Amino acid sequence: MEFRQKALGKLQSPEELDVPVRFARPQGLLVLVVTIVVMAAGCVWAVTGTVSSKLAAPGVLTHTQGSYLLQSPVPGQVTAVHAKAGQSVEKGAPVVSVRTDQGVRPVRAVARGRVTSLAAEVGAVVTTGADVATVERVRSADDPLVAMLYIPADKGATVPVGATVDLTVGSVPADRYGMLRGTVQSVGQSPQTRQQISGFLGDKDLAQQFTRQGRPLAVVVRLKRAPATKSGYAWSRDGGPPSAPESATPVRGAAHLTAQRPVDWLLP
Repeated sequence: MEFRQKALGKLQSPEELDVPVRFARPQGLLVLVVTIVVMAAGCVWAVTGTVSSKLAAPGVLTHTQGSYLLQSPVPGQVTAVHAKAGQSVEKGAPVVSVRTDQGVRPVRAVARGRVTSLAAEVGAVVTTGADVATVERVRSADDPLVAMLYIPADKGATVPVGATVDLTVGSVPADRYGMLRGTVQSVGQSPQTRQQISGFLGDKDLAQQFTRQGRPLAVVVRLKRAPATKSGYAWSRDGGPPSAPESATPVRGAAHLTAQRPVDWLLP
């Protein structure tokens, strides 16, 4: 009953209107002000600031027209090899000779280029369609290199033509010579199959590697030329390596994507 009497007395007592109300302690007020300032700065940055990002993708150095696999049109035994790796061949030039039941048949280059590798040697037995050589389609030794990057198909729209690309070259120590500079020249419109990549690069192993996560888009990166360097290309560190990297060298590219405002991520 004692508690009930106190409660009734509390209800019957007039409100203490003359007692000042303390909204917050000084420390709490400071925290509130800081929070409001930080939130306001974040809102301003979300609208006016920008965030840049990169898209990394594997690739390989090659020439604009790519390479092709030279295959034997007949079965038989290789009796002669007429070219060696690094040698230039004209269209129609014999690369190897194969002895068949009808006599010796030459396997000729289907286009002008440079032999990058030989898969056949004297005495080897080949079947119809067997790879005998890889030939790179080049007009001269001075043809500039390009980098072919293979990105996930759903990322193609994020890579703009003209974007800056930093390339880490497998045969060049990045800590000593830096990265190779380039810009996006074109982005493929449709995903590439393993057969398409193999047909362009002349390398089935690379084609398998680039399609391991699905069919990618091909991105052509034009390398920045720098006549003052020994390699003839621009690098992130002055001078770069003492010679130009070779075709078929693996690279990893980081494309600089278009800067976006943080508020754009929240908008539909």
